[in-house]
Amino acid sequence: MSRKFNGKTWMMLCVPVLALGLAVACKSAPVAAAAIGEDSGGPIVSSAGSGYRVLAPIQSGDLTLFPVVRADGKADVGDAFLTLDEGLRSGEVEVTEAGNVRGLVRPRNGRTPVYQGDQVNTLVLINHSKRPLVLLAGEIVTGGKQDRIVASDRIVPSDSDPVDLSVFCVEHGRWTESSSKFGAAAKSPAQSFMVQPKVRQEAMVAKSQQQVWNSVSETVEVMAAAAAPPAVPSLHPGSGSAGTNYDIAANTMSARSLGTTSYAKTMEMGAVAQKVDEAAPELTRAREQVLAQLKQENAIGVVVAVRGEIIWADLFADRSLLARYWVKLVRSYAAEGLTTVRGHRVEATQASAQRFLDTPMGGEEKSNGEVGVYRTLESQAGTTDQFVLESLLPGLHEEVHMSRVKVSGAARVETIGAIE
Repeated sequence: MSRKFNGKTWMMLCVPVLALGLAVACKSAPVAAAAIGEDSGGPIVSSAGSGYRVLAPIQSGDLTLFPVVRADGKADVGDAFLTLDEGLRSGEVEVTEAGNVRGLVRPRNGRTPVYQGDQVNTLVLINHSKRPLVLLAGEIVTGGKQDRIVASDRIVPSDSDPVDLSVFCVEHGRWTESSSKFGAAAKSPAQSFMVQPKVRQEAMVAKSQQQVWNSVSETVEVMAAAAAPPAVPSLHPGSGSAGTNYDIAANTMSARSLGTTSYAKTMEMGAVAQKVDEAAPELTRAREQVLAQLKQENAIGVVVAVRGEIIWADLFADRSLLARYWVKLVRSYAAEGLTTVRGHRVEATQASAQRFLDTPMGGEEKSNGEVGVYRTLESQAGTTDQFVLESLLPGLHEEVHMSRVKVSGAARVETIGAIE
């Protein structure tokens, strides 16, 4: 039984769930389809022991979001962390081009790099806050010589030295400084956004600057066309039926007509932003009611389906972090729906969403990070990739964020781990 949120009614009861953590999902047993039965109207219990339960979906436009719950008796830890947007707006976090930093930056792998100039795939970040900073792959910073996105999840400790931040450019063609420091992508939290799953996938899975550019270029073109006004009929004697001719070319927007190749600047344009919000109307018009219900249900993440196809999952340590990232995530999912080719629509079910979470990861598990600060774990299972961010900070040993990605297109490459 799905639910359609209208600000007044939410057809679901909150129930207790299994007390397991994020990392268990990497080692869960295969799930038989018969073990999860089809939708019963309430949460579906995972027989695989992943520790997650999927609730009845929220449907909004082409989006279907399945809230995910987990109960383990832990207190919320989200407020112990600072988010990127919060830090940039308060001034507690500074991001600048590498060439603007004189001197040394934090050592990496026993080496202390010295930056001689600005670099496309590297920025420098300083966290002046008393709280550790969480960064998610796909978060946008604007300014400098090009708008960039964070390349992978990570944590930056409080009162940090300058750290080198791996990034990808999402504004092909510009290399002139618009500001000495980078800022948040949106002017207000209500309009916050990050790149949509299609672009996040290229950064996280392919780790290729060229593929990020290709994805951004295609997305900007499609968004421009989607935000264009409808074709206006013009009368030309002898053309079309009754002399009516639809001048399509005159009414089609493109990246050239928008005047930018930047994903961020495109998303900030009024017509595009409006179309994105219209792509998931129930979620964008009733954000506070949705968040209140998610908090009541102790939801810590969502499984995402676009036109019935499950494509993504974002799960957090607790409901507090989910709430603080909610607007950015929902608008990125809505943008994905807006730019998805419209074909035959299928129906995503709770059972299929549960199986998506329960699928055990196999093969080699890749690990990266910084001793005593954080660790990232990357693993694969067929066309699904999983990325887990773990905090190693004293008193904050938590699995902070997990993404599950249904890999599509040319995202997967053999040279995973190397930025081109």
